[in-house]
Amino acid sequence: MKEWEVIFADQKGEPTMLLLTGDQRPSDEEAARAIRTKLFPLLNELDLNDFQDRSDSPTARWLKEQNGVIISDIRERPRAAPLA
Repeated sequence: MKEWEVIFADQKGEPTMLLLTGDQRPSDEEAARAIRTKLFPLLNELDLNDFQDRSDSPTARWLKEQNGVIISDIRERPRAAPLA
């Protein structure tokens, strides 16, 4: 499995990194759901019906519009060099 770094600006505008694991690069929506779980654990099951079917990434849109959280990059984490 690969590790993916999700770089985002949190509610204060500070750059923050969240590490996800998976075979393929997570979509913006998958990353946004992981960010929401980290920043707002009680809202994990939030109903986003207002954005459903009107946005490609309703969770990412909600994070941006309601909390100022913006995903800036999702990239594969470089593997550490093996110790000799």
